[in-house]
Order: sequence, then structure tokens, then C-alpha cells
Amino acid sequence: MSAPKDKRGRDGILPGLLKGMATTAKSVMRPTHTAEYPHAEPTLPPRSRGVIALLEENCTSCMLCARECPDWCIYIDSHKETIPATTEGGRDRQRNVLDRFAIDFSLCMYCGICVEVCPFDALFWSPQFEYTEYDLRDLLHEKDRLGEWMATVPPPPALDESAADPAEVTAANRPERGR
Repeated sequence: MSAPKDKRGRDGILPGLLKGMATTAKSVMRPTHTAEYPHAEPTLPPRSRGVIALLEENCTSCMLCARECPDWCIYIDSHKETIPATTEGGRDRQRNVLDRFAIDFSLCMYCGICVEVCPFDALFWSPQFEYTEYDLRDLLHEKDRLGEWMATVPPPPALDESAADPAEVTAANRPERGR
């Protein structure tokens, strides 16, 4: 059997080899774009996803984030606490008190559903991505560790000046209806 031929009838091995060597020679002469990560800090996009941070004061233990998480990596424990009535003859109220809030980052797939569904803005994305551990069990971050990440959360982007006012502002500025 003879060597395979291309459409023009020539042998395909030698031209292919020469073309490959020419491509290699061109790429050797170009400067690389590789960042030497541990020695050079990478430049990240402004709203990049790193680790999830918790603002504990805003969490009402509604469990929405834990229920919507596709990986079931969020663990929440809470208890009810009775608040006495503020006025005479009023009734006592109950509220949830957060006992435990933990995220297992060894299971998390960083989809961001928990951040999106939180109705009280208790979860935020932090661009911090250097939180490696030597043991897999140490990737379970409790509420105190998640709260420490809040210092690295960037402020939200500025509002567009040409955008329409939010519905809440429009409703608040609307004149009262006559009775």
C-alpha cells in the first residue's frame, strides 16, 4: 500500500509535517500571554465570582437559598424567639434567629442561584478566590467565616443616570388619590 494522498494527488505526510513545523515556529517567536499566577496577581473582571459572603444581620432564616440550591450545599439552623409587644395591649411577635449558616464549597458549583433568590440581600459574591484548604472538610465555611468575606465585596455599580426611576420611587412620588 502506498501513503495516503490528498485531493491534489500529493503525499499528505510531508506537507502536513512542514505546515505543523511552520505553525510551531511562528508561535515560538510570539510573546506569551500566560500570567505567572502565584507571582503575578491576575486582573479580574469587576463583578467576578469568587466566594459567597454572608451579611448575617439581613438573614431571616427563610431557607430560600437552601431550598433552591441544586447541590444542597447550604445548611441553615434557626430557632424562634418571642419578642414582647411594643405597645400596651399588643401581641407578642416571633422571629427566626439564625443559629447556623454554612456553605460547603466542596459541593458548591458557583451557580449563584442562592445569591439571586435571597429576598433580603444577605448573600453576595466576593471576588476573593484564594481560599484553598489542605483538607476537603475545611471547605465547609460557617457563618463567621462567611461574614469575614463581606469586607471584600465590591460596592454595587452606579446607577445609570438616563435610566427610568425604580417603581418604588415612582409610586412614592405619585400624588394621593382624592376620596
